[in-house]
Amino acid sequence: MEEIFQPVAALVVAYLLGSVDFGVLVSRRMGVDIYEHGSGNPGTSNVLRTLGKKAAGLVLLGDALKGLVAVGIASWLGGETVGFAAAFLATAGHSFPIWHRFRGGRGVATAIGGAIWLEPLLGLALAIGWLAIVLATKTASIASLGAMALYVPLFLIAGHRGWAILWAALTAALVIWRHSDNIRRILTRAENRVPT
Repeated sequence: MEEIFQPVAALVVAYLLGSVDFGVLVSRRMGVDIYEHGSGNPGTSNVLRTLGKKAAGLVLLGDALKGLVAVGIASWLGGETVGFAAAFLATAGHSFPIWHRFRGGRGVATAIGGAIWLEPLLGLALAIGWLAIVLATKTASIASLGAMALYVPLFLIAGHRGWAILWAALTAALVIWRHSDNIRRILTRAENRVPT
C-alpha cells in the first residue's frame, strides 16, 4: 500500500505546490490585483510590465522553485517516472491553480524548474537559453515556445524513454497550448514585448 500511496501523495502535492501562484502573491503584497492589469495574466511577463523587475524576478524565481521542489519530492518518493509526472502536475497546477479559482499563468518557469531537477545541466541550459532569447527578442512568448520545443528532445538526448518522455511531452504540450493567444499575436506581429 505504501508503494502506491507515496507516489500518489507526491503527485497531489506537486499539483498543490504548482497552484501557489507567486504572481498573485507578490502583486497582492504590493497592493495590486494582477488580474486587473495588463494582460490579466499572473505570469512573470505581466508582473514585469505592471510592477517592475524586482517583483518579476521574485515571481520567476518562485515559480521555478516550486517546480523544482515538487519534482524533487516526487522523484525521491517515486522515482524518475513519478518525477516527470510531477513536472506535468506542477505545471498544470500553475496553469489552473486551485487556490486562485483556476486562473493561472502559462507554466514555463515551473516546467523549466522541474527540468532543472530532472536533468540539472540540460535544465539550466534551457533556462539560460530562454533568458537569452528574451533579451534578444524582447518577447517572452517566443523564448517560451522555443524552450518547450526543445523540452522533449533534450530529455531524449539525456537518455530518457517511455513514460518519462510521455509526461515530458504532455508538459510541453500544455505550456504551448497555454500560449495559444500569444501564437496568434506573434503571427500577426501584435505580440507584447517585455520592457527593457
